[in-house]
Amino acid sequence: LSNLHRQILYTTDDLGKPKAKIAAQRLHAMNPEIKVIPHEIRINQNNILGILKDYDVVLDGSDNFESRYLINDACALLKKPLIFAAVADFEGQLAIFNVTDENGEITNYRDLFPIPPKPGEIANCADNGVIGVLPGIIGTMAASETIKLITGLGKPLINKLLHYNLLNNEQYELAIVTGSNYQIPQTAADLMAFNYNHKNLTEPVVIEIDATELNNLQQKPSTLLIDVRETHEVPTLDKDIYRQIPMSSFADFLSTDVEEQNLVLICQHGIRSVAAAEALAEKYGNTKNIYSLKGGIVKWRNYFSN
Repeated sequence: LSNLHRQILYTTDDLGKPKAKIAAQRLHAMNPEIKVIPHEIRINQNNILGILKDYDVVLDGSDNFESRYLINDACALLKKPLIFAAVADFEGQLAIFNVTDENGEITNYRDLFPIPPKPGEIANCADNGVIGVLPGIIGTMAASETIKLITGLGKPLINKLLHYNLLNNEQYELAIVTGSNYQIPQTAADLMAFNYNHKNLTEPVVIEIDATELNNLQQKPSTLLIDVRETHEVPTLDKDIYRQIPMSSFADFLSTDVEEQNLVLICQHGIRSVAAAEALAEKYGNTKNIYSLKGGIVKWRNYFSN
């Protein structure tokens, strides 16, 4: 209820209901001829590429840096135009990324802000608040930029940041140029392995174990070893000691429940397994013990050979 004043699609009767579903119903009621598809899930590294791949333009109105950088990197990987909009206090920002301008330049959010701010460095909406009309202003501007981009009308904010101040009605534009030394994920596997949990970048999100610890865990009851490599990858393991859930179908696995208490994720080099373990940790929280094999099967084989 505390932030309902700036979310004009909703009423007090909608409190506690899925926002995506209610928004889709409201928009469909306004224009029944438009097809609105709600995605009632939280985006993450395992599902975002599958969600965005069928759309021509992406509008980012998220309110946290984890989602913002994930959406940016996914759009850059998929080469999808991204309209970015954000508000804080009495100010708003707007930009268009992943579109080639008249000079042949193309930028993304990391060219503007290469790395996320440290925890507590920037106040959030919960602390500082947002005046109710501001999201409406910036949101409408984002919609107009989308229409301009699709239709070719006017001059969209390609590679430009528009900054708007509600208190004095001043606005200005900044040119965005390429040049960030920060490397964004280049493949789907890289995206899944990247750590977007910026609140805890200084601490491991999951427990990484070595081959000795894995062997000890395998002696315990209720331990499940999950190989997230694709089916064509070698070397193969004894089918009796593990369950193969490739990363390409891991999202389906997340919709099911497992009985085992100790879940150990493995892959070739210990990168994809961390991403898979983080996804399971997000699902199960502290109710299960979730591990990733450090160094992957390569290190595991060296352990046995020595």
